[in-house]
Amino acid sequence: MTLLYKDQLDAILPQRPPFVMIDALVSDNPDATETSFEILPSNILIHNGKATAALLVENIAQTAAAGAGYKALQGNGPVLVGFIGAIKNLEIHALPPVGTRLKTITRQVNAVFNVSIVEGTVYLDDQLLASCEMKIFLQEPKS
Repeated sequence: MTLLYKDQLDAILPQRPPFVMIDALVSDNPDATETSFEILPSNILIHNGKATAALLVENIAQTAAAGAGYKALQGNGPVLVGFIGAIKNLEIHALPPVGTRLKTITRQVNAVFNVSIVEGTVYLDDQLLASCEMKIFLQEPKS
């Protein structure tokens, strides 16, 4: 069961087209967030018919943002803007071609004040394409 579709993501993501790198929030629970994304030929982060490493990294970051935003909406809190502070242990195993659908999963490892550490993985079917750990800083709400 999909929680949010492409036309509903603006409620939980600060990014706007053409820089949205997820199509749907597939699931979200306290342990993990899952999104899907079809790589279209018009995507700005493709090169020679394949996704770039930047697309995969941004896809992981937006999956983490979607999970945080969805949780904020469920708790009637503000959806905060996040910024990637650091990327650690980035591994790119393969760059998927245009026309394929990605499955991305993030897990929050730790959170202290306005800093979250998330682990992210990107798959094409059962093939692991990319993984990393991200430190994400959340912007304080305006008072």
